[in-house]
Amino acid sequence: MQSRSRGSPCHTTNHTPPITTLLSFLDSSLINLKTSMSAAAAAPITDLPEAILATIIGLVSDTRSRNSVALVCRKFRSLERATRTSLKLRGNARDLHLIPTCFTSVSDLDLSLLSPWGHALLSPSASSTDPALLAQRLRVAFPSVTSLTVYSRSSSTVQIVANLWPGLRRVKLVRWHLRPQSPLGADFEPLFQQCQTLSDLDLSEFYYWTEDLPPVLEAHPNVARSLTKLNLLTASITEGFKAIEIRSITEACPKLQQLFVACIFDPRYIGIVGEEALLAISTNCPELRVVHLIDTSSLANARGDPNDDGFTSEDAQIGRAALIDFFSGLPLLEELVLDVCKNVRDSGLALEVLASKCPRLRALKLGQFHGLCSAVGSQLDGIALCHGLESLSIKNSADLTDMGLIEIARGCCKLAKFEVYGCKKITVKGLRTLACLLRKTLVDVSISCCKNLDAAGSVCALEPIRDRIQRLHIDCVWPRDFDLNQVNDYDVGDDESVVMSRNGNDDMDLKWSDEYEHRISKKCKYGSDGDCSYMPTNGYANGNGFWSDETWERLQYLSLWIEVGELLTSLPEVGLDECPNLEEIQIRVEGDCRGRHKPTQREFGLSCLSRFPRLSKMKLDCGDTVGFALTAPPGQMDLSLWERFFLSGIGELSLSEVDYWPPQDRDVNQRSLWLPAAGLLAECITLRKLFIHGTAHEHFMMFLVRNPNLNLSLRDVQLREDYYPAPENEMSTEMRVDSCCRFEDALNRRTILD
Repeated sequence: MQSRSRGSPCHTTNHTPPITTLLSFLDSSLINLKTSMSAAAAAPITDLPEAILATIIGLVSDTRSRNSVALVCRKFRSLERATRTSLKLRGNARDLHLIPTCFTSVSDLDLSLLSPWGHALLSPSASSTDPALLAQRLRVAFPSVTSLTVYSRSSSTVQIVANLWPGLRRVKLVRWHLRPQSPLGADFEPLFQQCQTLSDLDLSEFYYWTEDLPPVLEAHPNVARSLTKLNLLTASITEGFKAIEIRSITEACPKLQQLFVACIFDPRYIGIVGEEALLAISTNCPELRVVHLIDTSSLANARGDPNDDGFTSEDAQIGRAALIDFFSGLPLLEELVLDVCKNVRDSGLALEVLASKCPRLRALKLGQFHGLCSAVGSQLDGIALCHGLESLSIKNSADLTDMGLIEIARGCCKLAKFEVYGCKKITVKGLRTLACLLRKTLVDVSISCCKNLDAAGSVCALEPIRDRIQRLHIDCVWPRDFDLNQVNDYDVGDDESVVMSRNGNDDMDLKWSDEYEHRISKKCKYGSDGDCSYMPTNGYANGNGFWSDETWERLQYLSLWIEVGELLTSLPEVGLDECPNLEEIQIRVEGDCRGRHKPTQREFGLSCLSRFPRLSKMKLDCGDTVGFALTAPPGQMDLSLWERFFLSGIGELSLSEVDYWPPQDRDVNQRSLWLPAAGLLAECITLRKLFIHGTAHEHFMMFLVRNPNLNLSLRDVQLREDYYPAPENEMSTEMRVDSCCRFEDALNRRTILD
């Protein structure tokens, strides 16, 4: 996402850069034009016809590369702006003169981040200007919009944007505030009336009632039949869609290719999603390619009890025969998520049918499915027959063992992404063998809530792919009595595993016996010919630390979960000390501070991340950390002191972008930035972007403006109450519309060197 220069309200979206070698060379050449290229060398490029230059620049999708192109010369800047197709607009809605008019080719426009954030677009309360004038300005500036994201606090916003751009094909509505008292479907009726070409509706961040949508779809059958994508995975919906509502939606939208629904699978509720609802989906929408059916309790990100056996007290009302019929009715399926949060037993046979009936399947996520594969004998079965899978997520599978992991790795040999969550029976041995078998493809791994896989065990298991992995999530559960010199806990050299050999056709075979009588050799290594076995048998072999001299050289993204009160300082000790290319880290702190006393250490441990030289982006999510907002009982800490604990040391990092979710007091629905946090964030002198997902006092935010060192770099600050329910009426001392405008004016008055 492009940073904002002084006085400019526009920001661009961040795309994954599919830049070819030619485009990279072009980008490098264009940068050199601005700095040191001579006029003679520049002439052949600048003399190209504008049509050819526009085509070349239009092929550049990376935001930073496009920004570099725009800095070369006026001609290149004009062509870059004329060919840009995606834009995020920021700034205050009152500043009409700052709305850019040079991006006439923009087709994908995001208006959900305009400030004051969360207010209805074009409402008098959010802008002192005439709403009709602002609407006309937007229409003139962006005439080609077909994809729109907007914060719709009331149905009037939908009516305005539908009138501005009746040719919309994709619409994403955002609302974290309470639903206003209005008739059913009032939020969607103007959209379906005006936008007859609508094909994609995204309500994943929009609070509404489940009964709002079906009547509107039935009242506008032509638009409903044109829909190909419908995202109803709204985390703020507590009950989810019922079976009769899903049936009505799928009957009205027979051309759907992508369907995302938050459901109720709990048999204790009326209208649960069971076998009939699944069959209705496959019958009514046979062209579906992507299906996500997720129980609402799973969307709440609640971590289960680590001491349970993995089985829930209730079974889902979904049998093997219904699953087989469901899979058989979706031959075009490419991506499937079934997270039911209730037991689905003996699912192996149904998954074999999935493998045979859905040959295009590339991504699969299963929650609370048991019996995924039998792992008996050398014959592959169950989920291991899904040979085309590139992404696999297994959640809360109670009977998944190490041998099951090995069978999955043998069958799903194309996996690039693997996620395991809440599987109590898998250990370091099984996961390490899976990493060995998938060494050529696996680059994205997530390990959460697994009883036998703490932080050290997870890192040890991934040692065979540490030089290849690009994205990683682990739980920061530190081993008890942690000692760097002890190796017995994770010694995998003598495990009861398998031996791999090659047959005459150069294919992998496994030799089995009843007691796994063949054990893996201790000192084999992963050869270039594809032979797979364990890497060094002793993960602590160097004697001076936890690992050898090898580094996580390709790791770019690291995600961590840590319980409140624990420290981050042990992270380097478990093996994540050498990550030379780590650019982004996300830390999720979760737990109840109430009842906890002051930690033994003054700092959470962010300063230990200074060992990562390229770390520039951080997401520190304390949103599920609950405490006392105003007063705490004697001997306990309030949230302001906890924020000091979490953020101490952040000034030692060279961060350019920070997303921060403050802790919350659920009793008063308050998530606010306190004085210690404001002062510590102001110490980050390299910050360019700061997004605070909560409220703050105005004079706390002024800390960011008054710091002379931070003054030279900070370009974009925004408060977002993007959690449900967002505060309807803020207190008089917190950021209101007027105080937010004063802070933005002070931010924009600064002189920014670049």
